[in-house]
Amino acid sequence: MSCITHDFNACRRVLWSLFLIVCVGVTACNAPQDKASPHTQAPTFDPRRLSEEVRTLSSEAFEGRGPGTPGEIKTIEHISARLQADGLQPGGDLKDGKRLWTQAVPLLRAEITGTPTVSLNIGGKSQALTQGQQIALRPALNGDTHVTVKDAPLVFAGYGVKAPGRNWDDFKGLNVKGKILVVLINDPDFETGQGDFGGKAATYYGRWTYKYEEAARLGAAGLLIVHEDAPAAYGWETVKNSYTHDLYDMVRDDPKSAHVPLEGWIQRDLAVALFRQAGLDFDAVKKQAQTRDFKPIDLRANLSADYTVDAKVITTHNIVGRLEGSQRPNETVIYSAHWDHLGVGEPDAKGDRIYNGALDNATGTAALLELGRAFAQAKQKPARSLVFLYTTAEEKNLLGAEYYASKPLYPLAQTVAVINVDSLQPFGPTRDFSVLGDAKSDLLDQLSALAAKWDVRYSPDIMPEAGFFFRGDQFPFAQRGVPAFWFNSGSDRIDGGVAATKAWSSAYFRDSYHQPSDEWHADWPFTGMARDLQIIYTLGSDLANATTWPNWAPDSEYRAARDASADERK
Repeated sequence: MSCITHDFNACRRVLWSLFLIVCVGVTACNAPQDKASPHTQAPTFDPRRLSEEVRTLSSEAFEGRGPGTPGEIKTIEHISARLQADGLQPGGDLKDGKRLWTQAVPLLRAEITGTPTVSLNIGGKSQALTQGQQIALRPALNGDTHVTVKDAPLVFAGYGVKAPGRNWDDFKGLNVKGKILVVLINDPDFETGQGDFGGKAATYYGRWTYKYEEAARLGAAGLLIVHEDAPAAYGWETVKNSYTHDLYDMVRDDPKSAHVPLEGWIQRDLAVALFRQAGLDFDAVKKQAQTRDFKPIDLRANLSADYTVDAKVITTHNIVGRLEGSQRPNETVIYSAHWDHLGVGEPDAKGDRIYNGALDNATGTAALLELGRAFAQAKQKPARSLVFLYTTAEEKNLLGAEYYASKPLYPLAQTVAVINVDSLQPFGPTRDFSVLGDAKSDLLDQLSALAAKWDVRYSPDIMPEAGFFFRGDQFPFAQRGVPAFWFNSGSDRIDGGVAATKAWSSAYFRDSYHQPSDEWHADWPFTGMARDLQIIYTLGSDLANATTWPNWAPDSEYRAARDASADERK
């Protein structure tokens, strides 16, 4: 799961919305169903198989499943062997007229070597900043191998948004050349829940990726994002763990058009102090930034930085299994889950350096393996083709999904839907489900009707302001018009209710998310996954055997892209 954690108060409200249930373990693909299973075509799934697969994938042997590491090789070998044994066909790149199990994904890999030298100059006095503490500098992704910034002026630029369609411009003609911009995370509506950016529901303007891109378009020397737990929807530990070591990006023709030389985050406390020395109150200025009349503010401070970047192109891989359709093989339903995690990194307090990624995302990876097994062993093959897409570098900003969506192995116009599974809850069943984000589509209506057969109700995303929709592998597909969603298990457990989910979610995000302690536990029952996987299987089966094409709601921002390819589906 890419960059999803919470301040502890938000965490207690949210984590229970964060884990989707898609489970594993087929016992008999067309066996008679339990009395509890109302859909006669749904297979049963064995929680023990799910547990064993998660244990394997998150074991020390896989070394945290880091892209471009020995852990990737082991992951590819393991998943490919499982797919082949379960009866699926390779669905990846073509070589000598035959499909491989993988799709090669070239990425720029960049890492800061040594310790960055960073300092603030305020009123003639220099203050050293420590990487990972007050500041988190990202390795340059613009192609530079050495970053040197000397006394660059700091300018506060609100939320860093330039949106002509919303009559919003935080820059107001500011000449940003040679300047370091300081901006807030999320978008201007987060604090009030009202305004031109969807109210509480996050927009893409709130994503840190957008802010770096806009700074690059304007030609700034750098951009620093002020980290606050609630609007970021994750704590500083995630910033430190995710952004201060190696980072990846697409291999771009002009990387400087998407990245400024210096990119990073600063702690809120540092920002408050920075504003105070300039005679400003941080909270008051933040309120100004939430208005259309805001103008950039000189912070009367300068930043210097010096560090070396090791940058090179590596090749990582999406893993692709396919079950060819019996009647309309050129039409495709995709199940997706990212196989990668953070690999080997900084040791925790116990000295553990392997980021095992059990929940995130050995659970989703195991789910796809068992879904593929179920479809492959079914007596009747689906009319449309099914693709099981295990993406790489999701933790590096959805890069494997972005690469597939930009260079699809199977045309997106002929792709019926994408069902994404990530960080599945390994506990008992819930009475509800949700999908992350508030994008409405025919898929959600269809899924809601199916879930009702299991007495499972739809609950809206309880924290749309966190922008989780933009943080899952379904997003690159949605941007290009393909109906796509990220299934979430909901919060109301049959055993323990909402309180049980809240307690567990708070502890997980505090103690385990993107940390070495995200490990498999023998007492996880996985029974809820087994039930929910039946629902997701049935949705995919119905889509694969239909002749209709789901679409986004008429007012969805993704509808136009889908409608533009309508002639290719006639």
